[in-house]
Amino acid sequence: MKHRITLIPGDGIGPEIAASVVRIIEASGVAVEWETHYAGAQALEKFGETLPQALLDSVTRNKVALKGPVTTPIGKGFTSVNVGLRKALDLYANLRPIRALPNVPCRYPELDLVIVRENTESLYAGLEHVVVPGVVESLKIITEKASTRIARFAFEYSQREGRKKITCGHKANIMKLSDGLFLDCFRKVAAEYPDIEADDKIIDNACMQLVMRPEQFDVMLLENLYGDIVSDLCAGLIGGLGLVPGANIGEKGAMFEAVHGSAPDIAGQGIANPTALLQSGILMLRHIGEREAADRTESAMLQVFIDGKVRTKDIGGTANTAEFANEIIAQMK
Repeated sequence: MKHRITLIPGDGIGPEIAASVVRIIEASGVAVEWETHYAGAQALEKFGETLPQALLDSVTRNKVALKGPVTTPIGKGFTSVNVGLRKALDLYANLRPIRALPNVPCRYPELDLVIVRENTESLYAGLEHVVVPGVVESLKIITEKASTRIARFAFEYSQREGRKKITCGHKANIMKLSDGLFLDCFRKVAAEYPDIEADDKIIDNACMQLVMRPEQFDVMLLENLYGDIVSDLCAGLIGGLGLVPGANIGEKGAMFEAVHGSAPDIAGQGIANPTALLQSGILMLRHIGEREAADRTESAMLQVFIDGKVRTKDIGGTANTAEFANEIIAQMK
């Protein structure tokens, strides 16, 4: 079966790591027809808009996309392409598995947990305006529909993947209505899944516990802004954003992406680590039913890390992007 997948290379180091990951996926034996589309600054330059309709139509038609990093200007310029894609395609669930890799120095080499983040609401949605000069108001929107939907996604995912416990992070002691609603929806859905342990923690305490005893967590369910912050915190526990995958999933489709930045300072040098996007690609293969190819690719990647002979500069090696990809492909033969 040939899969048609939308490819969004991104900018900065995006095209370089995307090219390597495409080669690895194709070497796994999966037949793919790639539809390449541009977003962000590249699309603005080529088409006059950051999210061309052709890109949205492609993802809607294909139901799946692989996306490299896209730069978001800070404090000025266009709004986040990532947020725009999630809104336009209603990709309501952000999935961020956090698992330590062999031979990568980190604080918690046994860590294995998953962040499930609601992707459409809360302060992160960027609903803000100027009330009067010098006064800005941001709106935190939490709805029963979205909170219930993401809670059910977390429990269904945990059941499917053999996860045993879900912890809901919140600030319902202060934001009693908004975070209170999110927590209440979690508890109602949890009652439908008695085989999965459910608990909750106030978000500041949860962050402290993650630093002190992260092994107590299995799956964490978080609203949008908390999820954005905590998922990066957890990435730091295992070595950084360059190593972790990300997925944005909805009823209209799914987008798998590197969660790190576009690293313009090393763009074009061919030295970037493609691991994060590769792990996202492995998630994608499982999502489209190519579990055998996903397992084969993951095993080859892990073996390269175990051997430790070929690694990129950011994790203590000298290999460039292509050499690292070549070693993974060689492990699959």
